Amino acid sequence: MNNLDDVFGDVDDFCQTFLPACKKHLISSGIKQSNNPSPLSVSKMMTIVIAFYQSGYRDFKTYFIHFIFRYLTNEFPKLVIYMRMLKLTQGVLVLL
Repeated sequence: MNNLDDVFGDVDDFCQTFLPACKKHLISSGIKQSNNPSPLSVSKMMTIVIAFYQSGYRDFKTYFIHFIFRYLTNEFPKLVIYMRMLKLTQGVLVLL
C-alpha cells in the first residue's frame, strides 16, 4: 500500500494549504457551508477517489464495496457506507 500512502501524503499536503484559504474565501463571500461533518477527512475521501481511478475498477460501487471495505478498513477506520460516501464525495470532486 505504499502507493496509497504516497497519494494520501500528497493529497493531505494539498488540503493543509488549500482548505484554510478556501474556507476563508467562502466565509468572506457569504457562501453557505455544510454543517454536517464527515467522519472521514477530506484528504481521505480524495485519496479513495484518486485510488479508484488508479485501480482499474470500472465502477466506483464495486471498488468501494469489494475493495475498500474488504481490504482497507485499517487505513480508513471511520469508513462510511457506500451511499453516504457518494454524498460526501460530491463535496470533494470540485477540489479534485
